[in-house]
Amino acid sequence: MSPSRRISVLHYSGSRVRGGAEEHLLTLLRGLDRARLKLYLACAPELLARLQPDLPWDVACIPIALHPARLGAAREFCRALRRHRIDLVHSHLFSASRLASPLARWCGARTVETPHVRESWRRGWKRWYAPDRLLGRAVDAYIAVSAANAGYLVREKRLPAAKVRLIRNGIELRRFEQLPAGESLRASLGFHPRDCVLLAAARLEPQKGHDVLLEALARARADAPRLRLVCAGDGSRRQELQAQARRLRLDGIVRWVGFQNPIEPWMAMADVFVLPSHYEGLPLAAMEAMAAGLAVVASAVDGTQELIADGGNGLLVPPGDVALLAAALRTLAGSEPLRRRLGSAARAWAFEYCGDAAQLRATERLYLQLCPAACGSGLRQPTPLPLAESSLGLRRRA
Repeated sequence: MSPSRRISVLHYSGSRVRGGAEEHLLTLLRGLDRARLKLYLACAPELLARLQPDLPWDVACIPIALHPARLGAAREFCRALRRHRIDLVHSHLFSASRLASPLARWCGARTVETPHVRESWRRGWKRWYAPDRLLGRAVDAYIAVSAANAGYLVREKRLPAAKVRLIRNGIELRRFEQLPAGESLRASLGFHPRDCVLLAAARLEPQKGHDVLLEALARARADAPRLRLVCAGDGSRRQELQAQARRLRLDGIVRWVGFQNPIEPWMAMADVFVLPSHYEGLPLAAMEAMAAGLAVVASAVDGTQELIADGGNGLLVPPGDVALLAAALRTLAGSEPLRRRLGSAARAWAFEYCGDAAQLRATERLYLQLCPAACGSGLRQPTPLPLAESSLGLRRRA
């Protein structure tokens, strides 16, 4: 195939912060086949600045932020699609797709949306999904990142099952083949070698449950005084959570280190990874912690349950349950052999099932199936994903 016949794919994000969806996007931009695809990225200038250090040199970047009240941005977006002869627009999260997908279809491009998560933040009238289904007429295919995510899209959002493709998230395992030593970083934070250090690498947003974690930590320390916590991430709740930590007298116990990239040194420094989310898609941070050989304690939600078998390669607790999360933290703090056993099982499982190769190849196949005329491949349109297959979660293989 000549370079001129490569499919032009533009990834669009409406976010201004770097989180799991943006790491997913970077995995695609770094790993998709350049012989078949020419890749573009459109996003807000603030996000572009945060992603730039990790973007491949050949990804053409378009700084633009769509907004319902900014018609000029919509015109600029459409001009960019036509100027670069974009064949397919891949939007990340519904908040991006609701604007980008109709514009892309109007410009003659095919469209893909990766919703990433179950939208449990919706309350009241926001749980009325009719606008999603109406705007979804402009979406050719949805990528569900976990079996739980696929079930949510079809059964709760009631999107057409024929449009939903199950393509699970993956990570670049080579980053975790050999971790750096973590002792110096640990010492720089003022921690003792005998401390049990928890790492929560997540955006400081309501979804991630940091308030529950802080309450659980305060309870657990009564019996496990050597527990310490590092919060690696930024977000809108930072000041609120820091105030909560002060109220709970955790000032000397918690370190707020902001967004960290690369995360590997922080994984090497920690003893336990904590993900107390209220909802997830298929969390990349948990996959990374497992690949790093950390014992993981997480909320039993959505795709997280497809990664972790409770007591086998990690611990699961009900979302929002302070008492049970505190009990899990006490258990892990009090047993280094248990931490090592869970971490070893998690690492072995991650290296068998969490690589990004399957995600990249499946995404490429979907693009080629949606744009056969652009690449001259003659491939058939994608067949619907049977929901019976979608329900076969990864957790069964753990």
